[in-house]
Amino acid sequence: MFQSRKDMVYLILAGIFITNAVVAELIGGKLIYIGPYLMSVGILPWPVVFLTTDLINEYFGQKGVKKLSLITACLIAYCFMLLYAALQIPAVKGEGLVTDTQFNGVFGQSMWIIIGSITAFLVSQFIDVSIFHFVKNRTGNKMIWLRSTGSTVISQLFDSFIVLGIAFWMTGKISTSDYIASAFTGYFVKLIIAILLTPLIYLGRSIIEKYIHSK
Repeated sequence: MFQSRKDMVYLILAGIFITNAVVAELIGGKLIYIGPYLMSVGILPWPVVFLTTDLINEYFGQKGVKKLSLITACLIAYCFMLLYAALQIPAVKGEGLVTDTQFNGVFGQSMWIIIGSITAFLVSQFIDVSIFHFVKNRTGNKMIWLRSTGSTVISQLFDSFIVLGIAFWMTGKISTSDYIASAFTGYFVKLIIAILLTPLIYLGRSIIEKYIHSK
């Protein structure tokens, strides 16, 4: 039984956060072109992760975000462990059924992609929460847009370079020039998305405030 409405808010935000973070990691091995540059399709769920991270930061502080980030990283690792086990089990052969080749092609991500994804996730989350509260301690409850966008601007720069660096550049899958160009492309896309999401931070905060304080 939840002790307060605030507990329910944390549960909902945590559920949204974990779901989108896990999905982002599962689909992150697919690279797409944005213009002439490569970028991971795993960027698609990250706008929701940005939004929930900032709302959790706002109401539950650094401990709330760090604890949830560690739990999520463990769940991502657990998910990959299950996928690895599933990859070892032969599929039933038959017309219209998913073959081992198809299944492996979708879920058979390399260990370096997994390591890169989890490392980038944890580093960027811890940087994000630190910058968020650094700004909040100096601005109080004002200028939500500054701490929200500012923390994302810095943390996602690290995220973009770490995940591609470990998963694709260090393993020789992409050249140094493609690595730098792709990392910056992904970063700027995330930055644009973060700026566009700013009004949703205010909307989310307004909804949560009404829910928590309503009788």
